[in-house]
Amino acid sequence: MRVLVVNAGSSSLKLRLLGPGDELEAERDLAPDDHDALAAWAAEVARPDAIGHRVVHGGARFRDAVRIDGEVVAALRELVDLAPLHQPAALAGIEAVGEVLAGVPAVACFDTAFHATLPAAAATYALPREWRERFALRRFGFHGLSHAYASRRAAAPRVVTCHLGAGASLAAVRDGRCVDTTMGFTPMEGLVMATRSGSVDPGLVLWLARHGVGVDALERGLDREGGLRGLAGDADMRAVLERDDGDARLAIEVYVHRLRASIAAMAAATGGLDALVFTGGVGEHAPAVRARCGRPRSWPSTTSAIWSSSARPPGGLRASCRRSTSRWSSRGATHSVDVTSLRPRRREHADDFA
Repeated sequence: MRVLVVNAGSSSLKLRLLGPGDELEAERDLAPDDHDALAAWAAEVARPDAIGHRVVHGGARFRDAVRIDGEVVAALRELVDLAPLHQPAALAGIEAVGEVLAGVPAVACFDTAFHATLPAAAATYALPREWRERFALRRFGFHGLSHAYASRRAAAPRVVTCHLGAGASLAAVRDGRCVDTTMGFTPMEGLVMATRSGSVDPGLVLWLARHGVGVDALERGLDREGGLRGLAGDADMRAVLERDDGDARLAIEVYVHRLRASIAAMAAATGGLDALVFTGGVGEHAPAVRARCGRPRSWPSTTSAIWSSSARPPGGLRASCRRSTSRWSSRGATHSVDVTSLRPRRREHADDFA
């Protein structure tokens, strides 16, 4: 079976055609509205037997992958206000690819589905019951496709996965089930990100509103002008790491402070830590950020840590590498993992994920 994987973003339409053995047969990144280029590419490659669409938000209804039909599309449109940047792009991708490959069954795979297993204690906001029931308020979590993939590859009972890209989130995974995550009702909660502030005191937002900052300005500041951009004037972690000025240093310190604290919180949710996995553009390609996360042996009940294959194990862990396999030991327990296999083979976890 050949499967066409579609990742529709606000600025690109990423297409990957996988062969019967899960090998990459063809790939193309297109402008999201370039229907002629899409049709031309589809005519050049083998016709897929199925299509898989990455969709950021499945709401409370979609807890697993689902075959796309008119009813599903209508339900996804109702969720646009919860993910106004990504949901319309996914819907446009479903429509565009569906027109070019009419008759090919298509499936929606949701970033929120992996977090459907969150226990009530982790999923519930301490808000008035009337609000929670009227608006179906809960913590949804995001980057689920990335977290699910990374935790499966780690194959450890207690895993914290760190998806660090333009958007960033952590997931606490115990025995294959997500038990906590850092993003919530929207992708704005949690870690400091490229342009998102992450979690802030709700009282601060109310204070700004009462002092003349309108809703649109609040959204812009929290979602598109905050994070690294707000602290250092640049949303690109690579550029910030290369600088040596006060703003850049503060940005990195704030970013890492929130990251370290959140890793510890996720480890508490899993009851200890057997594996720590980094993925995403920053997670894979910024060893300086990984190194600043501290020694895994300082986290509760840590037995091993998995780092990107481009990084050395941190201090306190003994390492010996042969070919692509690394063995790390800490607190008397040793685990072995093929770290290079943790790299997404088909770039599933692109830097522009939510």
